[in-house]
Parts: sequence; C-alpha cells; structure tokens
Amino acid sequence: MIKSTVKIDGMMCGMCEAHIVDTIVKAYPDAKKVKASRKTGEATFLRETAPDEETLKKAITDTGYTFVSLSSEEYKKHGLFG
Repeated sequence: MIKSTVKIDGMMCGMCEAHIVDTIVKAYPDAKKVKASRKTGEATFLRETAPDEETLKKAITDTGYTFVSLSSEEYKKHGLFG
C-alpha cells in the first residue's frame, strides 16, 4: 500500500474537511482511510498505487481549495504483532 499526503490550503471547518474527503473518494474510489485535517492543512489516504498528481490537483482546485503539494511513501501496517 502507498500512503499519500496532500497539503491543502483553505480548509477552515469540519465541512471543509468533509468536502476534501469526498473529493478524494470521488477521484479515487479505491482510496482507503481517507482523512483530512484543517489544523494540519493536509489530507491522507491509502491506495495500492500512488495517485496521479495532476488528477488530484484538478479535483481539489475544482472544489475551491488550493493544492500545495503531494507526497507518497510505502505504508507499513502497524498492527498488534507488527
């Protein structure tokens, strides 16, 4: 799995976080554990492959927020025995 972190400007409230989560899920229906935080100004999610930056940037800017950056890294599950 790949964990992607998107830096976003413009999130001010809980509804903004919900809009970003909905936007990511619409752009990538296979995304898992999608979360957004106005406090940190970022959203995170998991996928089998890294997302296309241009697709994600367009989806976020079309929603009215400012896409700042995208970073992806290998995700290792932290379980009880891992």
